Amino acid sequence: MIESLGLNQSQQEAVLYLDGPCLVLAGAGSGKTRVITQKIAYLINQCGYDARSIVALTFTNKAAKEMVERISHIVEKKNSKGLTVCTFHSLGVRFLRQEAKHIGLKDTFSILDAHDAGQIIQEMLATTDRGRIKTVQQQISLWKNDLLEPDDIVPTTPDEKDAQRVYRNYNATLKAYQAVDFDDLIRLPVLLMRENEEVRDRWQKRIKYLLVDEYQDTNVCQYEWVKLLTGWHQKFTAVGDDDQAIYAWRGATIENLAKLTKDYSNLKVIKLEQNYRSVETILNAANKVISNNPNLFQKTLWSTLGKGSKIQIISMDNEEAEAETIGMRISADHFNKKAQWKDFAVLYRGNHQAKVIEQAFRQLHIPYSISGGQSFFDRAEIRDILAYMRLIANDQDDPAFIRAVTTPKRGVGQTTLQQLGEFAASNQLSLFEAIFALEINEVIAERQLKPLMVFAQFIQRIQDRAHKPVHQQSPNELLDEMMSYIRYEDYLYDHHDERAALSRWQNVLDLLEWLKRKAQEDDMRFIDLVQHIALITMLERNEQEQEQDAVTLTTLHASKGLEFPYVYMVGVEEGLLPHMGKEDEYGDTNKDNEELYVQRIQEERRLMYVGITRAQYELTLSWCKKRRRAREELIREPSRFISEMGIDSGSQTIQDPFKDMSPKERLAQLKQMLTGG
Repeated sequence: MIESLGLNQSQQEAVLYLDGPCLVLAGAGSGKTRVITQKIAYLINQCGYDARSIVALTFTNKAAKEMVERISHIVEKKNSKGLTVCTFHSLGVRFLRQEAKHIGLKDTFSILDAHDAGQIIQEMLATTDRGRIKTVQQQISLWKNDLLEPDDIVPTTPDEKDAQRVYRNYNATLKAYQAVDFDDLIRLPVLLMRENEEVRDRWQKRIKYLLVDEYQDTNVCQYEWVKLLTGWHQKFTAVGDDDQAIYAWRGATIENLAKLTKDYSNLKVIKLEQNYRSVETILNAANKVISNNPNLFQKTLWSTLGKGSKIQIISMDNEEAEAETIGMRISADHFNKKAQWKDFAVLYRGNHQAKVIEQAFRQLHIPYSISGGQSFFDRAEIRDILAYMRLIANDQDDPAFIRAVTTPKRGVGQTTLQQLGEFAASNQLSLFEAIFALEINEVIAERQLKPLMVFAQFIQRIQDRAHKPVHQQSPNELLDEMMSYIRYEDYLYDHHDERAALSRWQNVLDLLEWLKRKAQEDDMRFIDLVQHIALITMLERNEQEQEQDAVTLTTLHASKGLEFPYVYMVGVEEGLLPHMGKEDEYGDTNKDNEELYVQRIQEERRLMYVGITRAQYELTLSWCKKRRRAREELIREPSRFISEMGIDSGSQTIQDPFKDMSPKERLAQLKQMLTGG
């Protein structure tokens, strides 16, 4: 049966092995998703596993959705009922909903997003310094991911001591709010399973087989959870690639792959080295680059897709020339190769590099979509306005309440909210309901309670009319009334410089225009609009992604898991890739700390490897001799990774083909390229 599925020998071995823990080292493009889905099918179809007892964990909803889709074609629907394929965090939510009582939570606990959590931390730090707030928030996240409690931390600097204090108070505030943050969704299940034998046994008996995708991206907390979930039976398959570990800055540790070999003496290691994506030239370059890193597990990617074209390396004068040249080359290839726009991708190290490329593409009328950038609906100002709407629709939504009542500030401080949260938790009420409770006066002084009451009464006034039919109450009028009350434009100009405030306010106006149009087109009441907004935005975004024939612009980090026939990597130069500047996610580089410096170069090299292996047929790299940063022009050198690829018959270095041309001459040259002249 398995042989007929077209799996190669290593893939078959990975699917069939069930005698104990299994680590599948899956190189880029080696068919790891296929192995996971076929193994799930094998467990259900051939081995008699109940689908309810199988759990597959991923890092993105997109990956989970793809797996579910593939499984639906190879396992009958009745047999796959109850199968769990989801992210770590989604499983954490399910776990906590079921086990909430064991850790003093209501099963209707709230989940705070990064902005909501940041607001709490800002209040505790008593500062508007965004850099400081972000640093402390990231530090708390890393401590949680490393399973460190406030008392476990030994501060080495005054800043760390302050962060430890905030961490302790932050945890207490979350408990009072009956809320958890993103990191708690995995941390709390680990702590509970460690301490509560009944819960641990229940989950170990429930999960008969566990599969984990992208294992190299797990942090300490996720690793411990996998150990606890699999327990004594140790029936699991971890799939990962040490060469694609690119998330150390957010707590992932490549050491988790090495720890598997130490913690499980009977671990079966299977390597997937046949690549089904890329031609030999591209794989040879990737293998050469990554060979400069110490490998936990030695492997070499190979392909039967043929040698392929030479990798082209273009040196450019500056980023404008780089963007225009790439745009022109893509336009010419789109025409000459009869390719679709979506066959092309432009990859870069940082989001700031996209702007000049976007400008060039617009001038050349090249359709493009940005992947890995911030979604419109994820912007802070959009989420602020939606929080008010969410609260009007559902006053049980505690995170929406916290965000709305504190943005803008209304004389409601963190101490008042903590008191309100403790009272609400002990009386099993939402924060909004607690304001109207008779006994609240015994907990919160009248002076502190008054702004809360004013706010809550406004929400109630809108609520009463939000359910009325459209002909009785226009949702557009309610939106205008809500915005008038919030005075959000004033808030933006009070907290941001003029340029940033104007940009954010324009986003809010765009949102309001979109909401009003939706309400009118679909004849929605205000309440209907709120209840459907998440679904509407999600569907529109997904449809857009599916329908667009456009060049993909994306960061290298966001490109992992994607593939394109023709890939352009821009800015492949020292200082950008590898990126070691102060604006990097890692923070300031200290070359005196040799070990840290080496680790960072190794991670950047893995990022280069990820970029190279996105290309199926053709790969073009570009670097600039000069690049602007702020108001200064920096002299640049080609990245060390270019020479590590091996300058041989597998690559071709060329100069800017449009050097010293005016824009008019460049366009004339493009027309000539398009006509084959």
